[in-house]
Amino acid sequence: MLPILLLLTAAAPAVAEPAEQESERAFAWRATRSGKLLPIKEIERRVIPTMKGAQYIGFNLDPQSVVYTLKFLRDGEVIWVDVDGRSGQVLGQTGR
Repeated sequence: MLPILLLLTAAAPAVAEPAEQESERAFAWRATRSGKLLPIKEIERRVIPTMKGAQYIGFNLDPQSVVYTLKFLRDGEVIWVDVDGRSGQVLGQTGR
């Protein structure tokens, strides 16, 4: 019985992660619907054209700061662009 309990305990963090991701998606959906957050498509429409020669990889949303982080790849270097989810203003960029 103990080995099964240990296996279940070890698997618990992996089980919790999708629920957390779903929570972030639900937050983004509600915030976008209520007008408190710009849709990611609008953020992408504004930022992607400014990243000449870079391949867009995807994004993350921090629900607490309401900052989108868009990820790009250019010449083997990863570039992160932080964007305010309310205004669409670029807050900063790492990489070149």
